[in-house]
Amino acid sequence: MSLEGGDRVAQAARGPETPRTVRQGYGENTVSRSIPVHDHLHEVHTVEDVLALVREHGGRVTSSRRLLLEALFDNPGHRTAEELAQTVQAQAPDIALSTIYRNLEELEKLGVVVHSHLGHGPATYHLSEGAHCHFVCQDCGTAVEAPDELFTTLADAARDRYGFEIDTRHFAILGRCANCRKGSEP
Repeated sequence: MSLEGGDRVAQAARGPETPRTVRQGYGENTVSRSIPVHDHLHEVHTVEDVLALVREHGGRVTSSRRLLLEALFDNPGHRTAEELAQTVQAQAPDIALSTIYRNLEELEKLGVVVHSHLGHGPATYHLSEGAHCHFVCQDCGTAVEAPDELFTTLADAARDRYGFEIDTRHFAILGRCANCRKGSEP
């Protein structure tokens, strides 16, 4: 990407960009510059704890944010943004899906929510205090929670050998579950 005149000056003033992730999208590389406010998880146990954290970081407490948090705390499993929107819209039909996505993004920046890609479906969201790794069956889509301890050696080797830090909260390994393997055995 080339920078024109004033854009070059603005870029020089900002310094070099350090993108957090690169994603493939629409046939070209797009860079996500969504850098979390904190790289650690916060001790939050209630909706009110999260709302206090939002206020502490200059955010507003809105009814849509409160309803989204209630949906996350009331059903702490993996849920897509669309599923969360359905829950929120059951109480407040005027809250748009785009609002849900914006709130999830802000909550993720604060370290309260984590998203995972479990197989080929849409991203799922859950509270970060229950974050974990996943095994996902590529045949039937079953997702099995796996304790972080299983990946400690892998994470250590990646850091030591390649200088790469694995985020095990956003980690899924594809394979075949016992039922699907059983069904294909002779």
